[in-house]
Amino acid sequence: MDELSAMGQADRAAQVNAMHRPVVIAGEVVTRPSSAGTPTVHSFLRHLRAKGLDCVPEPIDVSDGVERLVYLEGESGGDSWYHQHTDEGLVSAARLLRRIHDAALDWEPPGDALWGAPAVAGTELVLCHGDPGPWNFVWREHEAVGLLDWDYLHPAPRIDDVAYALQWFAPTRSDALALEWHHFPEVPDRRHRIHTFLEAYGDLPDVDVVDALIARMQSTADLVRRLAESGQEPQRTWVDDGALDRSAAEISWVREHRAQLF
Repeated sequence: MDELSAMGQADRAAQVNAMHRPVVIAGEVVTRPSSAGTPTVHSFLRHLRAKGLDCVPEPIDVSDGVERLVYLEGESGGDSWYHQHTDEGLVSAARLLRRIHDAALDWEPPGDALWGAPAVAGTELVLCHGDPGPWNFVWREHEAVGLLDWDYLHPAPRIDDVAYALQWFAPTRSDALALEWHHFPEVPDRRHRIHTFLEAYGDLPDVDVVDALIARMQSTADLVRRLAESGQEPQRTWVDDGALDRSAAEISWVREHRAQLF
């Protein structure tokens, strides 16, 4: 499949996601379908809010298969790409992610906690968002001020979230996708953007960043495969539309362009 077809598939994936996980915003209240792990997420968010972090949604309740949260004002979703083109936006997202990771270190998960993605073994585990792409940040004037959609909350080393973010913020994807999918006006300096994000996040363990990227991309594909095999949507439709083949091609691209990234 060529890259233009892949971009069409991305639009299709977004439509499927919206169909299966509809979000309703009424005034200051956001209503979303809940999952078995939603109570764990709400406990986590309440902990962060109690520590003064107003950059995550304030939970209201969970009932009858839906969760309700207080709306965080700003732009997210498809409007996010333009805010993170600048170094200012890039730095603000990295610092916000670091602030959340650090604030969660003293959270005690409930005894019946359920994670949205498999826990990852390692040293100095934090609570990872699991999906910190630009679309899940809330933006105001090129500054990241919030982080939404904690469905994939799980314990993991910091690099788990950071590597995922780099894939989409750098982005570690082809020139065509950077221009057409991420809406950059010209091909970005990925090496500069990766170093800028890492420096702003700060004080990461010494790891091979490109290897961490590849490992995180593969674990994302593996999770999509498992969810699809269990019949979960929208992952089942994504896989039917060729998502795993596209993921394999993007991992190959990172391997082939290692020298351009770090």
